This record gives sequence, structure tokens and C-alpha cells, in this order.
Amino acid sequence: MKILVLALAITVAVIGASRWVATGAEPVTVDRIGDQNQTLPRGQLPVFASNADTAALYRFAVDNPDTLRFMPCTCGCGDASIGHASNRACYIKDEPPGRVTFTSHAAT
Repeated sequence: MKILVLALAITVAVIGASRWVATGAEPVTVDRIGDQNQTLPRGQLPVFASNADTAALYRFAVDNPDTLRFMPCTCGCGDASIGHASNRACYIKDEPPGRVTFTSHAAT
């Protein structure tokens, strides 16, 4: 029985890992200010945007770059230490071709 449970656990872990790799998701990293970052193919959301409201905000940030670029952040992250030029930078750190690097700054 123990061997069956162990085999099942390993199978589930392997399937989960293969699905994660297949999605093109990079692992979550932590930057110098303690924010989590994750690069994903365009159209996917980061693990730290898992609740419905947070996911909607991150989706809005991706879909409406011109709107958020003109909105200043109100948490003080625009100072020299962090350097966010707009509210959009609290959600999106970089946009390599076909991908988005998200930051958890807005989710925390």
C-alpha cells in the first residue's frame, strides 16, 4: 500500500511539473526589493495573481498599457530607490517579445 501511495505521489508530481514546463512559465524569482517576478507567455497570469480580483487587475494592466502609463503610483514606488515611472510598472516589469514579466509589487 505504501508503495502504491508513493508511486501515485511521484506520478502526480511529474505530471504537474511537465504541465508547468509546457506552459512556458518561468519560475518565480525575488528581486532586490523583495517583490516576486515571473515571466510568462503573453496571455497567462502569474501565480501571485491567483485570486479573481487580483487577476482582473493584472489582466487590465496587460490589456490597457496606455491608460496605466499616465497614472502615477500612489504608494511611493516612483522614488529613486524603485523608480516606477507609472502605475503600470507596479504590475509589469518587462515585456520581452511574446512574453510578459510580472512583478508582485501591486499584489502586495
